[in-house]
Amino acid sequence: MTDFDPSAIGYPALFGGVLLGSLIPVIPTGALVGAAAAIAVTTGHLSLPLVLLLSTLGALLGDLATFGVAKVGSATAMRWVAKGQSQERLDAARGQFAARGGLLVVIGRLVPAGRIPVLLAAGTLGYPWRRLGPAALVACVVWAIAYAALGVLSGGLFDNPVVATLLAAVLVLVVGAVVSLLSAWRRRRRLVREHAAHGPGTPT
Repeated sequence: MTDFDPSAIGYPALFGGVLLGSLIPVIPTGALVGAAAAIAVTTGHLSLPLVLLLSTLGALLGDLATFGVAKVGSATAMRWVAKGQSQERLDAARGQFAARGGLLVVIGRLVPAGRIPVLLAAGTLGYPWRRLGPAALVACVVWAIAYAALGVLSGGLFDNPVVATLLAAVLVLVVGAVVSLLSAWRRRRRLVREHAAHGPGTPT
């Protein structure tokens, strides 16, 4: 009887989970990457470079598919992809994208709940594939490295793969929550400044 190879399940689960989570935001893809990186550095059952490669590839394919849906302009597909996204967030993303599209693709990938509005804005604004592709690739590489680093950190703190994996997932969720809170705080401050600049009786 041959020994079971954990990578036979680990690699497909990582790639499929990141791809699915990039299409339908119901899977904490960052936690998957962090957990896989923690397993790689504590057990050797997974290769860290392959974890980074598959995470980047799954995220990139998901982002390109999301952008493609918006680019094609199918109303049904748009409703499916934009489910759970507020109209205010989508409108804000469209307005910002016209000014600095490539940078927003990278930032949107790193900020929780920012990826889909940015990609939908890119598609509906007619952003070209030749510019979206490189920007999305850079965004996914940075994203994969960032979340894998959290997994490597947890693996360096604990030799136990179970503890390291759990800590990696917790670290990813905590970092995501902090970034989300900071983004919400910055949005509120910007709205307050805009309101103060216009004044209560000043026409906009």
